Amino acid sequence: MPAAAGDHDKGAPDAVRRAVEAGEIRSLADILASLRGKLPGEIAGVEIERARGRWIYEFRLIDDKGRLYEAHVDARSGEIERIKEK
Repeated sequence: MPAAAGDHDKGAPDAVRRAVEAGEIRSLADILASLRGKLPGEIAGVEIERARGRWIYEFRLIDDKGRLYEAHVDARSGEIERIKEK
């Protein structure tokens, strides 16, 4: 069954900006400040997606041994939901 529109979308810049301004999600700068020292490596990339009505920041990380990780962070609370090695 195909997903309904908006069930899983990459964050369009205007939609993300509106969500931050409305207080629905935290800004990337705020999330980054709260994550300092909590992630296994350096941030190599970040995306934001809306899935099942929730905004999630997806971080790609590389540790000092060259291993790649993906971390999912709730954009509203800033909670790390999962970290997995890729």
